[in-house]
Amino acid sequence: MGDESRSILPEKEVAILAGGCFWCLEAVYDQVRGVESVESGYIGGTVEDPTYEAVCSGQTGHAEAVRITFDPQAISYKELLEIFFVIHDPTTLNRQGNDQGTQYRSAIFYTSSPQQQIAENVINSLNDQKVYDAPLVTQVIPAGRWYEAEPYHQEYFVRNPFQGYCQFVVSPKVAKFRKQFSHRLKT
Repeated sequence: MGDESRSILPEKEVAILAGGCFWCLEAVYDQVRGVESVESGYIGGTVEDPTYEAVCSGQTGHAEAVRITFDPQAISYKELLEIFFVIHDPTTLNRQGNDQGTQYRSAIFYTSSPQQQIAENVINSLNDQKVYDAPLVTQVIPAGRWYEAEPYHQEYFVRNPFQGYCQFVVSPKVAKFRKQFSHRLKT
């Protein structure tokens, strides 16, 4: 049989987002319908092959982030960003709750011009509508080199649901997502 008998699969896309601790973002996006995979890692720094300890020191310039592979036929990039802006505070510079430092900054690392434009439009819309009490400080910057975090960070919330940070920080964000975006949950 020739190529004409093959089914054409839709292209997958990648979104890279930083909004505090990557455990929180990963725990939420793992539950989003249309998301194929979520990987925790580091991006936006100057040191090659950074370790968690080095990133946590704030000296490498990297952000804790997630790389989301998704099916744009099932969920749009804009919808991923709408979730992003609900599950973290985009108005605090280099901080999410008690987590402080540039590694916890709010950032969108775009992989294409359309992603950049969508991100800027969403931010401008949220600012224009005064959704938050303060202007958004989320950076919109081109994606650079991605470094996968150590294996023990992957699926951290799933493997450690009763760990203190997971119970008091991650779990409330997951609950907020589940309440506000129930129509987006995987079945």
